[in-house]
Amino acid sequence: MAEVENSLELKRKADDVQDEDGNDESADWVGPMPNEASKTKKRRVLEYERVYLDNLPSAAMYERSYMHRDVITHLVCSKTDFILTASQDGHVKFWKKKENEGIEFVKHFRCHLGVIESIAVSAEGALFCSVGDDQAMKVFDVVNFDMINMLKLGFQPGQCEWIYNPGDAICTVACSEKSTGKIFVYDGRGSNDPLHVFDKMHSSPLSQICLNAKFRVIVSADKAGMLEYWTGLRNEFKFPKHVGWVYKTDTDLYEFAKHKTYPTSLAFSPDGKKMATIASDRKVRIFRFLTGKLMRVFDESLTMFTELQQMRQQLPDMEFGRRMAVERELEKVDGIRLTNIIFDETGHFVLYGTMLGIKVINVETNRCVRILGKQENIRVVQLCLFQGVAKDMTVAPTVEMKASDNPALQNVEPDPTIFCTAFKKNRFYM
Repeated sequence: MAEVENSLELKRKADDVQDEDGNDESADWVGPMPNEASKTKKRRVLEYERVYLDNLPSAAMYERSYMHRDVITHLVCSKTDFILTASQDGHVKFWKKKENEGIEFVKHFRCHLGVIESIAVSAEGALFCSVGDDQAMKVFDVVNFDMINMLKLGFQPGQCEWIYNPGDAICTVACSEKSTGKIFVYDGRGSNDPLHVFDKMHSSPLSQICLNAKFRVIVSADKAGMLEYWTGLRNEFKFPKHVGWVYKTDTDLYEFAKHKTYPTSLAFSPDGKKMATIASDRKVRIFRFLTGKLMRVFDESLTMFTELQQMRQQLPDMEFGRRMAVERELEKVDGIRLTNIIFDETGHFVLYGTMLGIKVINVETNRCVRILGKQENIRVVQLCLFQGVAKDMTVAPTVEMKASDNPALQNVEPDPTIFCTAFKKNRFYM
């Protein structure tokens, strides 16, 4: 009996020692237990990304180029399948997207006696205007490729933009004065007298005016880095009521002034909820439009490219050096102000020109999904994107139609095309 009790006591002691050892182990362990360690973050994925990418150009090299007599400075695509190009010598050319592939020349106008400062096409693609340093604005009917109005401005124009929405009674167009912060609003089909003048809103010359057609709001940016939201004639040019802020301090819109830079290009996603900008400091910033909050920043500065080249060679050293020299020349002649940024039709991707080619960035997953024209020796400056089907088709295919395997829809092949201008070139490329 005594032996049994002794063996039980020994067993209890052994258990106690084991418990103490276990406690010591847990006391030695610093930080979270292995099973408590943070789970790896799920990588963001965009549903249907492959379908969206299939409807974006993918060629490594350009297919065709078309000429002007002088360097092409501006380029824009209209919703009515027209491509409009403007060159330094004041000439404008109209081109039409063909049903199968490619474009055809339509008409040539000698619009301005001097340099064309800015061009704009209306939201529904019906009207086009250009302003030049001859202090004139020319207005065109795009579909009938005809000049319908001429306005004598009486000042040196800077930026212009159509600020009316489809269905509005008056086709209003805004034009800024090049040397001041004044914005003049005209009836595009009317007389030389402005309907409204903003003389206090901006204190510096304007760098951009852009209409967000979905929310009927115009955003203007000046060279001091200030952004302003305002509405058109229908809402009497007041501050918009439906944006998610009252004071600019609640937003990130002071981002440009804070970094002593200013936007050289503004673009809105088709749903109007995202606003993409390229600034003079070569950074791409994407904002949520209604809240004014910063969503993404992509650094496209020359120092970033130099570091990237040293880390992992992107181009042969000699070619990289040549492109860097072109970039410095671009900065010297203030060519950066002509570079633009655009959204695709889904609003998930932004496209813009860099020294490596045209970058296609997925805004949702924060990744560069494609670089177009990397082998080309041209420096892409302005670009516009044609997606969908030329209007010979009855209806443009939806995402669901593209994702389906319906053989009846196979003949509805879209022909996505990027049209771009290049630095110091009198051609535009597609």
